[in-house]
Amino acid sequence: MKRFPPSLALVLAVAVFACRQPPAPAAAAPPATAPAAAEGYTPGLGEIMTLQQMRHTKLWLAGQAENWDLANYEIKELREGFDDVVKFHPTHEESPVAPKDAIPKIVNVPVDDLQGAIVKKDKTDFVEKYDALTKACNDCHQATNFGFNVVQRPATNPYPNQVFTPKR
Repeated sequence: MKRFPPSLALVLAVAVFACRQPPAPAAAAPPATAPAAAEGYTPGLGEIMTLQQMRHTKLWLAGQAENWDLANYEIKELREGFDDVVKFHPTHEESPVAPKDAIPKIVNVPVDDLQGAIVKKDKTDFVEKYDALTKACNDCHQATNFGFNVVQRPATNPYPNQVFTPKR
């Protein structure tokens, strides 16, 4: 058996001892009265709205392909996103109308109407209701001082890696 050179033995010993970490102290349980948001990550309004923009786009592409299952999924996700805005950002900066007030008054009915068109699998009604939802989004942006953010029907598919045509 060959002997290790003393310098190699020293390097190995230092590496072994340097990698040893003392055990982490047990985390104290949060107080029972701690708010849920303090326990985890809270998405910013911009992050939520970026996801809303994605859902709005995918919803259009699904409806144009008459992929009603995907359209139904996306409208539910869109609804959840609006619920998140109300939950996590009930008010916002210098907005004269709080998101918690604007969304129920401006956006909820067009979302419901669009979901009805999806359930009916009616492409003509879908287009009309989609445009009404898009208008509601822009109206909400105007009411909350985000009028510079204008949404529209997608002109192209930014998701070339997703198939929107339903399997038949």
